[in-house]
Amino acid sequence: MAQPLQLESEVSSGGWTLLKKLDGISLDRKIHAAGWSFFFMAAEVKVIFFGALGVAKIQNAVRRILAKAKPQHFNGLEITGIVAKRFLGVPYVTVSAHSRHMQQSCYLDSFETRQT
Repeated sequence: MAQPLQLESEVSSGGWTLLKKLDGISLDRKIHAAGWSFFFMAAEVKVIFFGALGVAKIQNAVRRILAKAKPQHFNGLEITGIVAKRFLGVPYVTVSAHSRHMQQSCYLDSFETRQT
């Protein structure tokens, strides 16, 4: 997806590509300017881990979210929140995300089409 839309990216874990230097609004504008559609899935995916914020823990949480989202066969994921809290003095972090899907048609592809 990154190459046809001329987006700066880098390879990430599990065959995913990380888009760089764009927020959701800028990406949406680029996709629409190319004549494509950018779908937002309402179902939120969350993972929780105990302990303080750290790069390794956030990366692990994102891998867990990707594993949860992969069976839906959408081609994008937007991290929508990283919130650190405490419960009875124990620190924990909730990472939340929503699946996204980019395609040329304005009608969302079926599950079977997304699988291929």
